[in-house]
Amino acid sequence: MAVDYEKAGVSLEAGYDVVRRIKKHVASTDRVGVMGNIGSFGGMFDLSVLGVKEPILVSGTDGVGTKLKIAFAMDRHDTIGIDAVAMCVNDVLAQGAEPLVFLDYVAQGKTRPEVVEAIVAGVAEGCRQAGCALVGGETAEMPGMYEDGEYDIAGYTTGVVEKSKLIDGTKVKAGDVLVGIASTGVHSNGFSLVRKIFSDNALDLHKVYPELESDQPLGLVALTPTRIYVKQVLDVIRNCDVHGVAHITGGGFDENIPRILRPGQGIEVEEGTWTILPIFRFLEKYGRIPHREMFNIFNMGIGMVIALDASQAQKAIDILASHGDRATVIGKVTDKPGVDIHLL
Repeated sequence: MAVDYEKAGVSLEAGYDVVRRIKKHVASTDRVGVMGNIGSFGGMFDLSVLGVKEPILVSGTDGVGTKLKIAFAMDRHDTIGIDAVAMCVNDVLAQGAEPLVFLDYVAQGKTRPEVVEAIVAGVAEGCRQAGCALVGGETAEMPGMYEDGEYDIAGYTTGVVEKSKLIDGTKVKAGDVLVGIASTGVHSNGFSLVRKIFSDNALDLHKVYPELESDQPLGLVALTPTRIYVKQVLDVIRNCDVHGVAHITGGGFDENIPRILRPGQGIEVEEGTWTILPIFRFLEKYGRIPHREMFNIFNMGIGMVIALDASQAQKAIDILASHGDRATVIGKVTDKPGVDIHLL
């Protein structure tokens, strides 16, 4: 035992316990192409087994943000890892890439092996949903950096797409329809505002609010994990001529959908063509936020948008439905710059 290191607040034994606990979770994410196993200095993947002729690697990294504060308050840590995976894999998916590997980074002031195991179990669940392998990561113990019981988590993923099938928005044209895929809730963006609304209105995270149309307390509704869209959207990409894909994250509709457009293009969105989840009505009411502004902050019930020719829309919607996703045509691409949301 490193006694002096222990005196400084770092427990090597706790770190060893973490590795023992998470091995089974890491193993559950194995997939074709993975080389080596946990304990190596680097995660390895053999691209040659995929049969991709001109592979383009697409990488993404992200964290969960202040949604973690809700997890701390609820002492619930088994879903936050799903969020970390989702925020990364949904981003590379927007280029048409299949996520292959994922690495996580968990930092805390004092290592609590049971909490790290819960976090990594969530990461593994997210990886299984995305079809990618958890090939490595880091658990850092940093006394004095984090408050007791708090931690941070970030993730990184690399995916691959055939060069000829890369989705980069160059095919998007005026008249394309926008197919919106339902979100599961707030996902992992906007939580600084969410927490301010909760605090300003003295809302109780442990209380059930009928307005949310859920039998779960507010804190657990807020912690609903981010939907992972990988397998279903890849199925759409394989079977339809997809022109663009937008992951609706921070900045909502206004900042994310235009990222797939070409110069001179814009979008029209028709409110009422999908269901706005109760949590957004709740936040709008208690935050006294102008309705139009909500679309510039939150996903408003749409987690991913696919742009494609109108003739392909129903086929895409049917494929998504076969995966258990609700999807509808929510608008179209125009030749007029800007985001025009027709409010009810």
